[in-house]
Amino acid sequence: MPGPIVGDDGLARCPWGASHPVHLAYHDAEWGMPVHGEAAHLERLTLEAFQSGLSWLTILNKRPAFRAAFAGFDADVVAAYDDADRARLMADAGIVRNRLKVDAAITNAAATVALREEGGLAAFIEGFRPEVGPAPVTTEDMVATSAESVALSKALKKKGFVFVGPTTMYALMEAIGIVDDHLVGCHRRGCANA
Repeated sequence: MPGPIVGDDGLARCPWGASHPVHLAYHDAEWGMPVHGEAAHLERLTLEAFQSGLSWLTILNKRPAFRAAFAGFDADVVAAYDDADRARLMADAGIVRNRLKVDAAITNAAATVALREEGGLAAFIEGFRPEVGPAPVTTEDMVATSAESVALSKALKKKGFVFVGPTTMYALMEAIGIVDDHLVGCHRRGCANA
């Protein structure tokens, strides 16, 4: 039962966070931390959708290219992408070139713009924060979905979002600190509340 791993620096981390220098940097500086603003939320939602079926390391390594390709995740700009933009994105080796995921990013940007009338994407996602969060001791205690991620997935789909399944939404909730899945004993546990 893998629990936190103590690194050469003496800090205990979730095992995945100690597996690669890029993972370590993401684990220690971002994962589980709140993000602020529409673009930050749209970026995380988009990257989680692109990650589906791929390694997170692949997405992290391509993140600068994703930011450039999707105009810093400016929802107004991405929502206006046309067929020429789709062709440009499909030719961009810096990102994951998957037609369905590219189309989903554009669709979700438009849905994000529409959601502003109801308080915006950030507030909408925040509305699905569980009253009591998980407290995993080992990786075996971790789950891939929750009642809240299922509800968020359904609610986003009703608002026109795509590629927002319950597992993808749970990963989003972890990434932005709505659920704290840092293992008990990990030095980053509780970072969303810091």
